Amino acid sequence: MSTPRRSLTPEMNVTPLVDVVLVLLIIFMVVTPQIESGAAVELPTATNPDKENKELTPTTVSLSATGAFFLDRKELKRDALMAELKAVRAKDPDSPVVLKADRGVRYSEVRGLFKAMQELGFPGINLQVVDKQKN
Repeated sequence: MSTPRRSLTPEMNVTPLVDVVLVLLIIFMVVTPQIESGAAVELPTATNPDKENKELTPTTVSLSATGAFFLDRKELKRDALMAELKAVRAKDPDSPVVLKADRGVRYSEVRGLFKAMQELGFPGINLQVVDKQKN
């Protein structure tokens, strides 16, 4: 006589799925802050800043509190920065430029860099600030 077999019910093991999702979450949490263009600087605040234009992809020039110059995220000496900016201007004359300067940098240094970029012939240079009302 044969004994009746019990039918097996399939069970889904979600542990590997949860592990993968948590690893992806951690990766995105670490990578997302580094996506910001330009060097990390503490921006000055301003009331009623202009709205950000999402259509343009500007060249970002950063001036850190230590006086280091950055083109996008690449650190350069001032002369090398000006040469790179001249090449960017030659390649795309209508290219917008955003100047990010740390709030601890002296205004005369920021103004000097701003003037040097104007002399290269960029049509518009924007100063990036943080909205005072949101802080």
